[in-house]
Amino acid sequence: MQLTDEEVRHIALLARLGISDAEVEKFRNQLSSILENMDILQQVDTSGLEPTSQSVALENIYREDETGPSLPVTEVLSNAPAQEDNSLKVNAVLE
Repeated sequence: MQLTDEEVRHIALLARLGISDAEVEKFRNQLSSILENMDILQQVDTSGLEPTSQSVALENIYREDETGPSLPVTEVLSNAPAQEDNSLKVNAVLE
């Protein structure tokens, strides 16, 4: 399916893109190629396949929580630009 320049400009308008005449030609070719590939994929017989939302199984990979020693307060605050009573001191963000 070959798109027209008008269709490309309309797509650009919908996407809120300002494109030049040279870009219209470039995008017309690229978008047309994408649509041609989609037409090819539409011809694949998928009638015997179950509908899925993922083509491969997803599995979360988490590590076990492990407790460890905390850093000493002096080390934590060593690079702090401001500190007060063993705490980080920051500017107020609320009035």
